[in-house]
Parts: sequence; structure tokens; C-alpha cells
Amino acid sequence: MSLRQIDPKQRGFLIVNSHPTGSAETVERMWERIPARSDGSSPVVLLLGHSAGYGLATLLTGLRQHGIRGVGVAFEGAETERRTATAGWYRTAAAARLVEEAGNDFLFVNTDAFSDAGKAEVLDLVEERFGQVDHLIYSLAAPRRTDPATGTVHHSVIKPLGQPYQAPALDFSQAAPAVTSIRLEPATEAEAHDTVQVMGGADWRLWVRALAARALLAERFTTAALTYIGSELTAPVYRQGTIGAAKEHLENTAGELNETVLAGAQRAFTVVAGAAVTQASSAIPSIALYTAFLHTVLGDGFRTTAQQAEDLWDQLTGTTARVTDEQGRIRLDGWELDPKVQDLVRELWADPHAGLARSPEGAAWFMAQLRELYGWGLDGVDYGRPDQTTVSWPVPAPRKTG
Repeated sequence: MSLRQIDPKQRGFLIVNSHPTGSAETVERMWERIPARSDGSSPVVLLLGHSAGYGLATLLTGLRQHGIRGVGVAFEGAETERRTATAGWYRTAAAARLVEEAGNDFLFVNTDAFSDAGKAEVLDLVEERFGQVDHLIYSLAAPRRTDPATGTVHHSVIKPLGQPYQAPALDFSQAAPAVTSIRLEPATEAEAHDTVQVMGGADWRLWVRALAARALLAERFTTAALTYIGSELTAPVYRQGTIGAAKEHLENTAGELNETVLAGAQRAFTVVAGAAVTQASSAIPSIALYTAFLHTVLGDGFRTTAQQAEDLWDQLTGTTARVTDEQGRIRLDGWELDPKVQDLVRELWADPHAGLARSPEGAAWFMAQLRELYGWGLDGVDYGRPDQTTVSWPVPAPRKTG
């Protein structure tokens, strides 16, 4: 056990340590904000990427409203002599406590989901504990991936395709947020290929095929992979850039799975979520400024990841009708892309310095949200006292019988 006095260490948007109590508190507060209800279904869920962002919201909402059973998978770092454990490690421990208190049967595995060994470990547990899977949620985000077939390590990049990208961005290096300008050179062909290999549908396809090979797909199995479209303002660096190429590959993979591995009532979907402050999205140039302006426009109308996850679960379980577009993608982003909302965001974006001056609270909100991802800045948490940084990864409890 280790008590440490810790302080946030931040470089730009990168926060390199986390606060255990604060990280746990973010989970507990999200849990309390999710309306408790039950449809009595208790489906078996394999959730890849449960410890952050949309994955965490999908986990907590599924537990709180649908009594999901199953396995969550993440790849988080334990405490070292120099650093705390990752925020996702502490969030998982907090989620496990909520699972135990609620009486759910949900387990957590810390492994490289991209690896053959990681897949085998998880599927062995699924088969032994639960049998067939009703839903596979794919919400993995990582900077690199090792191809299990070739051993090649692919690194993703955030770059435009074809031509340079220059746009306004938020600068948090000073005492107060300011507008700066960023310029990115276009990706090489090799960089674009690598990004698709990391963030596209290759690994999602492997997971579905692995489940099918072991007869672990339920009769009405569905799988959903998270994607994003966003505004035309950020399209050059996102939807029209290397990440967009990867997301297009992910969406094409859904069609391929529906035509091959999945048949009949089994289906694969991509899910277009709305904007959010996540560890992944905060690394994308201009996204912070766009999201801050979006929040300025929407205020309380800005839908949280948990609210979006509630919509997703209701559509996956049939509680509500699926809202899909012409490409068969489930859409959760109508609130963001409403033309009237986008018109107001464009007004701020047209003169970003004046826009930030008119709405400094948007930038302050974004930074507060980002700090909370690592457990910092929460009211009611005493950051002036040493905190317990040694927290165990939750060990699966014996299966209840009788």
C-alpha cells in the first residue's frame, strides 16, 4: 500500500499522472447521473475499451439500465515508483466496486486486445463464465497496434491527406486559454496505411471471427463499433484526414461482416457518436476549440457520453427504434449536427479570437472536463492530502450458483 502526495503534471493537453480518488469519483458521479431502470434483459456483453470515454459510459449505462453481464477489456498501466497508475486503472477499480454493490456479473481483463494471446484469454473467460455473447461493443483507441499475423507494429498519426492543414486551435500553455494556429503537413502513404491498420476495422473483424470460430455468437448477436463524423470545420484534419480514412475502413468492415461472418438476425453496425471530451479526442488539433465553441452554443443541450450511451443501448436492445442513415450507421449525433447549431458554431469559428473572448467559459469547461479525465479538479476531493495510489486490478469473483 502506498500513500503519496501527488499533484497534476501537465504538458499542454497531456496530463501524465492521475488522482486515484478523483478518478474513482468521476465514475461514481457518472453512475449517479444515469437514471436507474431495468428491462430485465441482462444481455451478455463483451466491451472492448471499457475504461474511458464512450466505452466507460457504455459500461455504466449498460449496467445501470440493462443489467448487462460479461467482460470488459482495457490495457491500463499499474503504479510504478515514478508514476501513479493510469486513470483507467483507477476507474476500472471503481467500476468493479459498483458492479459488486449492484450484484451484476461483470468481469474486467487488463490485456492487449490487439494480440492473439489477449483474445484467447478473454474468449476463454467468456466461454467458461457466460457462453454466447449478445453484444460486442468495440471502443478501442490506441496510438499503435501490432499486427498479430505479421508482427508489424503500426503507428497512427493525426494528419490531413493530400494537402497541409492550417486552422485555429486552443493554447493552454499560458494562465488563460488563448487561440493559436496550427499547421500540419499531409500524411505520407505509409502513415495513412498505418493509421488505418491501427484505427480501422482490422482488429474488429478479428474479434468477430474469433467469436464465430468458437461458436460464441448468440442467435441475435449484434456488434457495434464507435465512429465519428463531426463538423465540416474540422473535416480536413478528421473526416478527410488519416483518422477519417480509418473510420471509413471501420464502416466498410461492418458491411463486410454482414455479408460474411454474420447472417440472418446477426448484425454489425458502426455508431456515429457526437462530440465529447475524451483522452483520444483532445489530441486532435482544432477539436478542442471546436468542442469548446459547440458547448458555448449548446450549454446544457450538449449531450454527455452517458446520455449518448443510453440512446445506443435502447437502440441495440430494441427498446427504441434504430436511427440509421443511408449507410446503415446508427446515428447519435443529430444534436451536434443540427444546422442551426452548426451555424452558430461557424459564427464563433469565423473569428476565433473574438469567439473565445465572447465565450471564455467554453474553453474553461473544456479544460475542466479534460482534467477530470485524470481525476483532477473535482469539487469535494481533497487534493492537499496524500492519496492511496496502490490499487489492485479487480479479480473476478467466483460465479454465483443456486
